[in-house]
Amino acid sequence: MIMDMRTLIPSLLSLILLPALADAQDRWFTKSGRIRFDATAKGSPEEVVGNHPAIVCVLDTKTGALQFSALVKGFQFKAALMEEHFNENYMESTKFPKAEFRGTVLDNASVNYGKDGTYPVRVKGNLTIHGVTREVTADGQLVVGGGKVAARSTFKVPLADHAVKVPKIVADKLATVAKVSVDCSLEPLKQ
Repeated sequence: MIMDMRTLIPSLLSLILLPALADAQDRWFTKSGRIRFDATAKGSPEEVVGNHPAIVCVLDTKTGALQFSALVKGFQFKAALMEEHFNENYMESTKFPKAEFRGTVLDNASVNYGKDGTYPVRVKGNLTIHGVTREVTADGQLVVGGGKVAARSTFKVPLADHAVKVPKIVADKLATVAKVSVDCSLEPLKQ
């Protein structure tokens, strides 16, 4: 039996493209993830909270590799002066423009990315803030549904671990340990 060109070409293309499409389905991506940074000291007269609406996140569902990246100047505060102090005095965002996490979902095999549900996970990796990298482990969850994967976690970051100094003059307002919440809605990476 001889194949004609109308059958042969689509067959060959599917053999070439299917592996690439399968790999694309293993990688999920967003550039509109959110981070909330809360460094409000207990009893502080004002909130020290920054929100970032445009973090980049990539998840490889096959390997469990997970990466978050944020431009430090993207954090927004209610008070412009607080935002200025955050960027100039504490985070030195001109000198250290990016914060990032590179790690792995430790229990990735327990997540069924083909079935809707909420999966508790633990991630471990390197968190780089203010030019200092520290290994961290945090609990989180992956929520599969509606053709998306949501990655969520809340964890604490001691500012001293990343050489962020808290001057005594603001010690009553600024906590020495920040609470960080991450929320990303990921879609399949299109190649």
